[in-house]
Amino acid sequence: MRKFSAVGLALVFIIFFSSSCAQKPSFPQAGSAKAIDMLTLVPKDAKGIFIVNFHRAMETEPAQKAIKEDENYKKYQQVIAQTGIDPQKDLYFIAGALTGQIRPTQQEGVILLNLKYNKESLQNMIKKAETMFQEEVYNGITIYGASGTETKGPASGAFIDDSNIALGSKEAVKAVIDVYQKKTDNVLKSKELSALIKNANKDALFWSALIFPPETIQQLAAQNPMLKSLEGIKSLLIYFDYLNKSILAEIKAIGGDETKNKQLAALLNGFKVGGTLVSTKDQNVADLMNRIEITSGSDYLRIYANIPEDLLKNLGEKMKSSKKGESN
Repeated sequence: MRKFSAVGLALVFIIFFSSSCAQKPSFPQAGSAKAIDMLTLVPKDAKGIFIVNFHRAMETEPAQKAIKEDENYKKYQQVIAQTGIDPQKDLYFIAGALTGQIRPTQQEGVILLNLKYNKESLQNMIKKAETMFQEEVYNGITIYGASGTETKGPASGAFIDDSNIALGSKEAVKAVIDVYQKKTDNVLKSKELSALIKNANKDALFWSALIFPPETIQQLAAQNPMLKSLEGIKSLLIYFDYLNKSILAEIKAIGGDETKNKQLAALLNGFKVGGTLVSTKDQNVADLMNRIEITSGSDYLRIYANIPEDLLKNLGEKMKSSKKGESN
């Protein structure tokens, strides 16, 4: 009996240890990476992140149809021929990070592409266009920057490894390289953002987590008094998804107090009711409004929508026909 108990405990320990290791994020490898893995390349001081599961998005029926019907489909084929990269098949994730404080105006940041690509082939293309690029080697990794530009922070890029490319300001790209080389921590070590990330819908096609400093909200409220109710909001969680031929979307503002959150929810619900009344002649618009839920709690405001794809198609077709009628 004791022997059986010892074996059982050992098996439980092994299973627990294995599952813990399996869930630990690692540097993203194209084709096998998970959304959370992308964050292992994002600097700790990021104030906002977003992740796009591009590969899954491209597998959806609407995306497949849109690509084939796009007027620029031939140009798309030319890009594939020139770069050897088919975004529809080779691009898996797009991740973005906002660096510095989030501001209503221009925001600096970095974009990460997780994809299957031939680094040597792309480097040869850059060398052929040498007058367009400047090179700087940073800790053994070449950073390519656009030359001849007068912008404050010219776009730069670097091949981080065989699966990941970083694009953004030179300082932001350098910060990614530091994280990749484990000289600085990634965003998963950030107290503020890691708590948000834990509650994010990481299986969605698109999800985002943002931290708002008080001064940013104050600036927004100063520009538009109607946004006064936003004061106290500390962060945002957003996601968009496509499931069962429906678009799912959620925006969750976290912070504030119960009274202000109720006021803001009431204001938004007022707009929603107004939109429904205006659209009494169009059942599709009324149906769209009715599919938007606005609720609040002691520390959050939530906007949620579940919109069938057919409803969006009907609305799109009506908009096209109305535009044609106006032009005639």
